[in-house]
Amino acid sequence: MKTIRIRTVALAAVLCLASQGALRAESPAAPAPATATAPTLDSARGTLDKWVETQQILSREKKDWVQAKELLTSRIQLVKDEIAQLRLQVDETHKSEQDFQKSRSESASERDAAKSTSGELAAEAAVLEGKVRSLYKAMPESMREKIQPLYDRMPTDPETTKVTVAERYQNVLGILNEMNRLNGEITVASEIRSLSDGKPSEVKTIYLGLGQAWYLSARGEAGVGRPGPDGWTWRPAPEVAPEVAHVLEILQNKSSPKFIQLPVTIQ
Repeated sequence: MKTIRIRTVALAAVLCLASQGALRAESPAAPAPATATAPTLDSARGTLDKWVETQQILSREKKDWVQAKELLTSRIQLVKDEIAQLRLQVDETHKSEQDFQKSRSESASERDAAKSTSGELAAEAAVLEGKVRSLYKAMPESMREKIQPLYDRMPTDPETTKVTVAERYQNVLGILNEMNRLNGEITVASEIRSLSDGKPSEVKTIYLGLGQAWYLSARGEAGVGRPGPDGWTWRPAPEVAPEVAHVLEILQNKSSPKFIQLPVTIQ
């Protein structure tokens, strides 16, 4: 609107000046002096130049304003995009924090449950270790070699031990597996035992599992053994010497298998 007004005023001024010049030129009765025409044309020309200059300035400013507007609009859009991206990141961070807190809470609950279970398992391991120590006394000394390493690894004080619960159970299970295997076999072992003369002598001992045993010396002295709370106890039993000798021959493949009666104590 401003541009149109400026153009209109300038054009009106030019036309007015041109009309005045024409009227003066056409009138023969009153010719204008030569000096009056030149300033009028110069004035119109100066006004026209100023109008053109003004138009050029307005055009440049309009062009600059359009470019500035486009640049400002692009910057505003860029800021809007950055704000949207930041909001998205904030939402994702908030969700991640919620997920982390939830996972942390679940982990704490699982840790507490595991700690409680671990305490229960440790207490049960201590009970099993106590029972294994009692069973260990029932093991003949000649059969302890295989379980001795596992037995030595059992902690003496469960409350202060640094052995893990898993290792403690492995030790207990290893000992029990070996005991169970020996309890289902007939084993012959060479041992040293004090006989009737009080002197230690080598004997052959037949173990029926881990609950009963008979021995026979080279001189024919025989005896019977049973496990007790403090270890094995032995008593002379000369009446079973022939049967024990026969069983040894069968086990050593020196005699044909057959049924042999031997005294057994059952608790």
